[in-house]
Amino acid sequence: MAFPPYKSTDADTAEPWTLENRIGFFDLERDKKENAYASPLYRFNLGIPHHLEIVTEFENRPDLKQMGKANVGFKWIPLVGPWSAGIETLAHLPVKEHGGPGMEGSVLLTVPKDNLRLHVNAGGFTDNGPVERESGWMSGAIMEAYFGRLRPGLEFFAKQTAFEPVQASLDPGLIVDFGLFDARMGTRFGLTDAAPTLAGTLWVTFKLPAR
Repeated sequence: MAFPPYKSTDADTAEPWTLENRIGFFDLERDKKENAYASPLYRFNLGIPHHLEIVTEFENRPDLKQMGKANVGFKWIPLVGPWSAGIETLAHLPVKEHGGPGMEGSVLLTVPKDNLRLHVNAGGFTDNGPVERESGWMSGAIMEAYFGRLRPGLEFFAKQTAFEPVQASLDPGLIVDFGLFDARMGTRFGLTDAAPTLAGTLWVTFKLPAR
């Protein structure tokens, strides 16, 4: 989730030499009477000039007693105007559960209209699964509305690993701006049998000058 509380992200970058700190208290999934959760979760993004951003993602998995995610990469938005478009690519660093590195990459698009924002992502990934190397595709679309300090949104997200059923979910979320920080809450409802039945997440984010 590069853009908490959603799994997709926006075609925007942090201001140059600004560090965006995104801290997740939990991400909990419920599927077939089994729970999976990550806590804490971190997203540290550093804006640099020319619409570039260094992106990091880290997640701890207490239920598995190991690190669940350690990703490092960048986002580049070369097209900025009435609508914005660019790319994001991440390297998956090896964690204890997996035997080697992986990668993912997405094309990003953001289209604003009055107090609405549409964010669309499409891309692919390859990674070392628990048994063998996995690859597949992922896609998502977020519609956000801006009402003062409130930013409600709705995401449709789909992902498929080769030869496996599609995982699709509908994800309502809310971002509340408190000035010095914002709170981000989201839920996910599985639309296919392969997707977790229900999930929820809670984050806080704030910005700091990096120099």
